[in-house]
Amino acid sequence: MDRDGEYLNSSVMDYDLSKPHEECGVFGIYSDGGTAPAYAAYNGLLALQHRGQESCGIAVCDRGVISYSKDMGLVTEAFNDKILDDLVGQMAVGHVRYSTAGGSVRENAQPLVMRYIKGTLAIAHNGNLTNAYELRHELEHRGCIFQTTIDTEVIAYIIARERVDAPSIEEAVRRALPKIQGSYSLVVMSPQKLIAARDPHGFRPLCIGRLDNSYVFASETCALDACGAEYVRDVEPGEIVVVDSNGLRSIKDPVSVEKSLCVFEYIYFARTDSYIDGKSVYEARKEAGRLLAKQKPVEADIVIGVPESGIDAAIGYSEESGIPYQKGIVKNSYIGRTFIKPSQSERVRSVRIKLNALSSCVKGKRVVMLDDSIVRGTTSARIVTMLKDAGATEVHLRISSPPFLWPCYYGTDIPSKDDLIACQHSVEEIGKMSFADSIDFLHLDNLPKMLSGCGSFCDACFSGKYPAPVPDYLIANKNYDYCTPIKRF
Repeated sequence: MDRDGEYLNSSVMDYDLSKPHEECGVFGIYSDGGTAPAYAAYNGLLALQHRGQESCGIAVCDRGVISYSKDMGLVTEAFNDKILDDLVGQMAVGHVRYSTAGGSVRENAQPLVMRYIKGTLAIAHNGNLTNAYELRHELEHRGCIFQTTIDTEVIAYIIARERVDAPSIEEAVRRALPKIQGSYSLVVMSPQKLIAARDPHGFRPLCIGRLDNSYVFASETCALDACGAEYVRDVEPGEIVVVDSNGLRSIKDPVSVEKSLCVFEYIYFARTDSYIDGKSVYEARKEAGRLLAKQKPVEADIVIGVPESGIDAAIGYSEESGIPYQKGIVKNSYIGRTFIKPSQSERVRSVRIKLNALSSCVKGKRVVMLDDSIVRGTTSARIVTMLKDAGATEVHLRISSPPFLWPCYYGTDIPSKDDLIACQHSVEEIGKMSFADSIDFLHLDNLPKMLSGCGSFCDACFSGKYPAPVPDYLIANKNYDYCTPIKRF
């Protein structure tokens, strides 16, 4: 294919848009009075910003009264000192969102705050329900009126319905969770209690921290670090953790399914400095690079990584192969959610708005380039072309994940098989379409080596082995809308 052809003229403007995206990040804090919950949540959400850039929100509880603020955009765009000063309370729940289900509108921003017969609750959810359509249909026939198009509202309704007869909010959560299927890490705030819960498979991460006598819940340990909390442990799959004036306690019913943490937390989603279920994300990515160096050795002068998650794998590749690691690609860190799209004639160069080759580093060099994944294939071609335009004599592409062959239904925005390049082309063909001199993906049987020590995990997007049931209508149409959104003009 000509280098100025289809793959370089794609209208995907930001290189991150061609990557899988995770739905969101959650944060919660029960303060002993020594920490301002809203500010702690703000700092925690800043650390979790990589998990969602579309919208964010914080809800606080002040002596039983829940108030909140949420908006579209980044955390720094949605909050300022005045807003945070007004969010006074003893508890807080925070959320950053990237939409995999439901539209990108303010109404869908979380935390979701609901007033019902037993009072008020706020809920933040990371994940995706596979039976959201059935549950929503049932609730609508019982008279429920939905204000959003997100499955989090379904969870909130079910908890509220169970609370009518349950003796406590934690018992209502315990009764509600068996009714929902799919992936979820939840933080629920009632007027008196803060509750965290994780699905029986443990698809999505959730950890516990302690700040003096305050307790913190977060999607990643980097958020604990950001607010000064000390890591205690992870919330276990199927566990409910309750914090109130009496301290922290756990509710855990027997779990009959195998743990299935999303493997892409280690490959791409999580921040490098986080630990997920006790495993260092940084070390996992370095190990992927080492394994790639063993799989298909190549003669080259330097190893580089595509920022950010490709860098750790590149360091591991360099250590194993003995080929020196160099920076090679510079990332513009000052681009927000969006930027002005250039004209059609300039789209060939659009990748350089966010990434640019370091010509003095790559010119005249044989380069091994590490990236975390290839989904549609358009971005890889642009980056390889950029490196060769900067003077690289060879570019050998190494991918620290196996080829995507199956869509995800548990909260990762991996498209239908029709949009996955690996479903339409062989590895060799993908290499040619990317203009790489050679290409290799991490072998599927090397994933356990990459993640040694973290237990079992979900690799369905690579293997097609789904650990939890998926309805036929979702399989038939990956982009199935479980509700009809209301359009705003």
